Amino acid sequence: MKLHASGLTSLNTFTGYGAGFVLVNDVRHEANIVVLPELLVPWDAPGFASLEAKHFEAIAALKPEVVLLGTGEKLRFPHPRLSRALAEARIGLEVMDIQAACRTYNILMAEERKVAAALLFQ
Repeated sequence: MKLHASGLTSLNTFTGYGAGFVLVNDVRHEANIVVLPELLVPWDAPGFASLEAKHFEAIAALKPEVVLLGTGEKLRFPHPRLSRALAEARIGLEVMDIQAACRTYNILMAEERKVAAALLFQ
């Protein structure tokens, strides 16, 4: 699916997605990433089954207001002990599939919220 931005921006916006990829500012990404409005970084989490607390600690260090965890094509919830760093930093966590995370990120980013989309393709 192709998403259309309503205006020009230098901020990271999801411009499309499909099976196994997302487009951020029209650049294709197929590996696990963390996207914030002003930052895009690889996420060293090897996949959902291998998530560890350190993966969420790395996101907490970026200091977003809310994290949208895109768990692939299916909705899967990590054990609460893994995301403890987010709760302790008072950072919200919403779990959804990647497509929903992309759409929700764009809405929150347009509202000038400091949102992070942490996307797992495996």
